Amino acid sequence: MLDVARVTTKGQITIPLEFRKILNVKEGDKVVFWVSNGVVCLGNSNKLVFEEFARGMAGEAEKAGLNSEEDVTKLVNEIREEMWERDYADNV
Repeated sequence: MLDVARVTTKGQITIPLEFRKILNVKEGDKVVFWVSNGVVCLGNSNKLVFEEFARGMAGEAEKAGLNSEEDVTKLVNEIREEMWERDYADNV
């Protein structure tokens, strides 16, 4: 896919609609630019941050003993109970 955008006097461009759809970016969203092998790339900043976070967290669930959805649900319920007891138990 190829499209052309004109650079304004302020250095701004409009991202063509088809590319906005591909990137899933809407008004107010942030995009990031980077250079890879001499080519300028454009990406959805939210998606890239989430992917980086996911890479950084890879394997952490297993290290914490979370091997199933049930394990995660159990942990969430334990944390909720601890928080409730810490914040509200004295008010009952």
